[in-house]
Amino acid sequence: QVQPVESGGGLVQPGGSLRLSCAASRGSFSVAVMGWYRQAPGEEREFVAIIMPNGITRYADSVKGRFTVSRDNIKKMLYLQINNLKPEDTAVYYCVVAGDWGQGTQVTVSS
Repeated sequence: QVQPVESGGGLVQPGGSLRLSCAASRGSFSVAVMGWYRQAPGEEREFVAIIMPNGITRYADSVKGRFTVSRDNIKKMLYLQINNLKPEDTAVYYCVVAGDWGQGTQVTVSS
């Protein structure tokens, strides 16, 4: 079983922060391309961030400067630090590790 498992979602007020985590068991974790997507209610799943094996990152324009993706190859963990949350960030957040998708974690931004 190589399905990643996300955690760290929750209800947060606008302007707040969360750190999402993604635990993976894939043996080739250190060479995997991995990232985060999200799906808001009634919307299609959209790209959020990606991190390459060499640490290079890319972000959706809507999250640049607020979201930071990182990885720990020893622990086989993927992270997404989310700062200055906005109501429009409300969505189910999914991690994907070398094409394997997690089941998602809900992030709700509301006062």
